[in-house]
Amino acid sequence: MPPTAPADLGSVVERFDHLSVAVWDITAARRLVDLMGGEVKDGGDASAKGFRWIQFDLPGSCRLEMIQPLDRADSNNFLVRFLERHGEGVHHVTLKVSDIHQAIERAANAGFDVVGVDLAGANWKEAFLHPKSAHGVVIQLAEWVDLDDLPGLTLEHVAAGIPDRYV
Repeated sequence: MPPTAPADLGSVVERFDHLSVAVWDITAARRLVDLMGGEVKDGGDASAKGFRWIQFDLPGSCRLEMIQPLDRADSNNFLVRFLERHGEGVHHVTLKVSDIHQAIERAANAGFDVVGVDLAGANWKEAFLHPKSAHGVVIQLAEWVDLDDLPGLTLEHVAAGIPDRYV
């Protein structure tokens, strides 16, 4: 008898959310976002994971995220290792999912190598498809509670360090 639930992610993916770019310094990379007409949406420090992030809304309902290591000298940090190995550039693409557990199960059942599973957060849960099983692309599956935008948030606020709300 065929399974009653679909084997793909179609029913749990809410949307393609953003493209994430790894940079050494978000402030220095701002010129690119300015060129594209980006407006600051959200950001903060993911202190436990050692990086700072900021998201920009782009024209046409697109979103770009930039991530930078909090400590450039920390060779154990995933982002420092990535930047040293690959240089600045695309790090991952993110799909917002409605049920992270189903997304992980379906991806694994379809033969994808699911890594970096973090289900501990109250507002953020994530897992990644390893690029070796996803045609060279790191794909982040994430479930989160949409929080209200912070009025007046600027790149300067994020660059100065603000606590991450998505933990």
